[in-house]
Amino acid sequence: MAKDENVQKKQKMIVGISGASGIWYAARLLTLLRALNIETHLVVSKAAQMTRALETDLSQADLVALADYHYPIDDFSAVISSGSFTAMGMIVVPCSVRTVAEIATGVCQNLLTRSADVTLKERGRELVLMVRETPLHAGHLEHLLKLAQLGACIFPPMPSLYTQPKSIHEMIDYTLLRVLDQFGLHLDTLPRWQQLRLKEKSS
Repeated sequence: MAKDENVQKKQKMIVGISGASGIWYAARLLTLLRALNIETHLVVSKAAQMTRALETDLSQADLVALADYHYPIDDFSAVISSGSFTAMGMIVVPCSVRTVAEIATGVCQNLLTRSADVTLKERGRELVLMVRETPLHAGHLEHLLKLAQLGACIFPPMPSLYTQPKSIHEMIDYTLLRVLDQFGLHLDTLPRWQQLRLKEKSS
């Protein structure tokens, strides 16, 4: 009985992967969430599958295996399309500008953008969009401003170089550490700004 209660109380996170560059952020995020005992619900766009093949040596099965649950991009009947599905929130990583546009306008043509729209409308659930595009024109910025006004967290995966990362993996981890902070999930696998400042003063 106690075991069943623990399963019911397990926190859930929706993870969407769209077709922008940077799919390694998504793969690493799923790994970190599993280590934190967060139940993950994954949806991957068709363009993201193309990016996966270009940027990584992961197969589609490898990527899906990193999540607890996976849903086809066109499955509007999936549980994550409903506001009655209780989750901490949703992270779209990476997030393409097309995905941004669909969420901002409410014209949701797939399960990923529908789930993001639901996250916004239910209030109190964090929606983090790791927007991966540059440069941005006025249309992109207007959509991002609208989403910020609606309550989304716009979180481009910009590396924090003050940590003096020794590898791309450290750069990715530090960015995701900050993303997880948005949900009250704290990792201390890498030094934070305060720790770096204290180290500097003591040296």
